[in-house]
Parts: sequence; structure tokens; C-alpha cells
Amino acid sequence: MSTQGEILWVDDEIDSLKSQIMFLTNKGYIVTPLSNGYDALELLKEKIVDVVLLDESMPGLTGLETLGKIKEMLPQLPVVMITKNEAENIMEEALGSQITDYLIKPVNPNQVLLSLKKIMDGKRLVSEKTTVAYQQDFRNLFMALNDNPNHEEWKELYKRLVYWELEIGKSDSSEMMEVLQTQKAEANSEFFKYISKNYAGWIKDNNKTGPLFSHKLFETKIAPHIKAGQPTFMIVVDNLRYDHWKAFQSIITESFRITEEDLYYSILPTATQYCRNAIFAGMMPIDIEKHFPLEWKNDDEDGGKNLYEEFFFANQLKHLKMDKLKWQYVKITNNDDAKLLEDNIHNYLTNDLTVVVYNFVDMLSHARTEMEVLKELAGDEISYRSLVTSWFEHSPLHRALRKIAEKNIQVFMTTDHGSTKVKTPSKCVGDRQTTANLRYKHGRNLQFESRDVLAFKDPKLAGLPTPNVSSTFIFAKEDVFLCYPNNYNHYVNYYRNTFQHGGVSIEEMVIPIIRMESK
Repeated sequence: MSTQGEILWVDDEIDSLKSQIMFLTNKGYIVTPLSNGYDALELLKEKIVDVVLLDESMPGLTGLETLGKIKEMLPQLPVVMITKNEAENIMEEALGSQITDYLIKPVNPNQVLLSLKKIMDGKRLVSEKTTVAYQQDFRNLFMALNDNPNHEEWKELYKRLVYWELEIGKSDSSEMMEVLQTQKAEANSEFFKYISKNYAGWIKDNNKTGPLFSHKLFETKIAPHIKAGQPTFMIVVDNLRYDHWKAFQSIITESFRITEEDLYYSILPTATQYCRNAIFAGMMPIDIEKHFPLEWKNDDEDGGKNLYEEFFFANQLKHLKMDKLKWQYVKITNNDDAKLLEDNIHNYLTNDLTVVVYNFVDMLSHARTEMEVLKELAGDEISYRSLVTSWFEHSPLHRALRKIAEKNIQVFMTTDHGSTKVKTPSKCVGDRQTTANLRYKHGRNLQFESRDVLAFKDPKLAGLPTPNVSSTFIFAKEDVFLCYPNNYNHYVNYYRNTFQHGGVSIEEMVIPIIRMESK
């Protein structure tokens, strides 16, 4: 029989437990019996065990004292406390010391077995259950992908793919994750075809038949819920993907109740200066340039590209007849700004609307490209998600929200675009004015692999300004990144497997808008 695991059982009446130990031995466990805490601590210095069964009421070194010392030595070692005493304070102290489970004497052998299985097989059992459930849904997802989904159905498909990505990520099944990633790649291939076929038509009919886009986000999803006298926060976290949101949602729901979770579509290019300006102006970039030629900056022009968001937003509020609201715009680009927001958050409660632009996640993705240490820390989707979640949990933004969670407020959390991990290089040639972005480019006389991009030789068809008479915009598909032939291999190796944005993928274009209220 294969070994099920190594158990250390510590009880001052260990001789009376021979039948239970024999039962576990017959089930394939190796059990080391000891009668006191001192011997247990000595043994744990020398021997690796999977679980400790620990009697709470032992003479000399008590169970709780032994537990404390075990956790000092081996903080991750699972300990099951066995006690005669159900007194609340005993259990509270034990739970506070991070026991994994507890059993009340007299213990039944099957009870012990169940606890061990829960601890040692839990992850495997969850993994098996997740694998079976995903296998059952795999065919449904495959059929949905091949059934010409519309823009609403694409949102639901993406939600399901993210759900399985997070579930399989928890279960640690690398084989299933590989299958899912293949299915996600197929989804992105179909999504690119869908966007290529429909995008120009949606822009032409002013979005009457298409999805909700960036420039209609505030008017459609946020403005109807704003009331004078009730503080509302609109938080735009740059480059926040839907799977990032789902990963830290449980942290938010400790303080807030989610009243609506939806997805909307970023305009192209999925880059901050286009999407975020569109959100704040309530206009497509071509119309922003037309109405505000001095404030709009094209890629090849000098100056900051997102310096006029507050100005654009004031104009949108006026257009929506909401300019009587008391509102404020706050931009967070560094830790000092973030600390100021946290320290002064109560002052914003006198506003009807406070808009917060938070730039951290975008900086993280750029830093990950530039810094080797972050490439190691966020080497794949799971670790990148984990890094974003860890940032949010310990961020001044989270602390600021917690400070005001007791008040009667509503919060909208959204983003301007997502990002995707790029793997496939594609050669692109342009003149000196051609933009440097890896997922989209515009310029004169662009030469490119047409199968790798969505191209607009007339930018107006994509709702975009025309920087030069013969400007062409191209948007990379799926996991493609655009490289110049000069020094080609160096750039391919440098940028491959980095997270980029600007092109056409579900992760970049289909992004979250969340409405929540304090509990």
C-alpha cells in the first residue's frame, strides 16, 4: 500500500490510542506516537511530518504551549488540536494560534481519518473536482465560441473563461491550465475576427448596434446613479483587467456590497491616451480633436497626452447638465499622491462626485517589462494576478476606501483598458514619425503583415484623428507584438512574454465596471 502521509500524534495517554493508531496504519498512514510536547518538539527538529495530532490537556508543556512552539519552528505545518474541553476561550486561543482543525474527545477513528483527508487530500480533491467540472464545460465553451457570439455573449464567454482560469489556478493542475490557455487563444482568434468585421460599422452608426464603449461609459453606467448629497467615488485604475478585479474582489467585499458588476468595451487603440480621454470627454478621439484641437495630442506630438482629463470631464458634465454638482478630480501617479488621498479621504465626502485616477497597475506592467526582478515575480498570468492582488490589499487606495466604508457612499471602480501577454513577433516598417508602441502603430507608408493586424487606412473609420494625410492605424491581433527589422532579435527577446496593450484581445478590450455601496 502506498503511504498516505506521515503523522505525529502527541498525547499523554498515547497508550490508550493504540486501536486508533492501528486503524490509521491500516489506511496507509505512518504514525509516530509520542506522550509529551518536549519530545514532539525534539522530533520535529529532525523529522518531516505532514500533520500533527496534538492533545490539548497534557501535563508539563500543555498542548497550546506546544502548538505555539511548533508554529514558531514550522509555521506552515498543519496541526489538529484534540481536546476534552469545548470551552470557548480554549478554542479561541487555539484558533488564534492557527490550528488547522480540532476534534473533541473521545475521538472516533473515522473522525480522525476525515480530518486528515480534508487536510492532506483537500487540494487534490478540489483539483479533481475542478478538472471534471471544466471538462464538462469545455464543450459548451467550444460550441459557444463557434456560434457567432454577439458583443453581450462575448462578455459572458470571457467571464466563464476567467472563472475557470481562477479555479484551475487554485487547483494547481498544469495540464488543465494548458488546455484552458489553448481555449483562451482560440477565443482570442475568434474575437479578433469579430472585432475586425464589426468595429467600423459600430463607429459609423455611433454605437447604436454595438457594445458600450469608453466614450459612453460615464453617461450610461455612472451618471444615472449620481445624486446630489450622496458622496460618489469614480475610481479609474489604469490597466486593470477583469481577472485582476475577480482576484481581489473578496478583499473589497469585506467593506462594500457589490450592486452591479458588468463589462464594457475599450475603444481602439487600447491605450491610455485614447481610452481614458474618451471616458472623460464622453467623445471618440476624432471628436475630441475636433472640439479641443489645442488640448488633444497625437502620439507623435510633444507634451503629456492625458493632461486635460479634468477639463474634458468638466465639459462632459456641462453637456449632461450635471455641472451644478460639487465634484473634484484627483490623479494618483506616485506614492506621495496615494498617501495624500488616504490621509484626506474624509475631506472628499463633502463632494457629490470625486473622480480618482489611479496609475499603479499600468506602472507595474511597464516596470515588469523593464526590471528583471519583476519579470521573475510576475512570470506568468497567475503570478501577475497575485502581484496586482497583493498591491491592492496593501495599497493606500484600499486603506482609503476602508476608512470611509462606514459612511453612506457609493463607489464605481473601472479602468480604461486591459493588457495581454505578447508572444508572437511580427515585422513592421515605417518612417521616423511612426509610433513606437508594440500593440498598435500609426504612420505614413507603414509596411506590415496584414494577417497579423486590423488596419485602418482611413483613421476616421475607427473614430480616430488623422495625424497626417496618409496616416494608417494598425492594431496587433491576439498575442502579436510589432517589431522593426532593425535589431530585430534583440527586441523580440526583450519584449516576448511581457504584458502590453494597444491592440485587439479580449483581455485588453473587455474590461470591468463595478458599482458598490458601503455595507
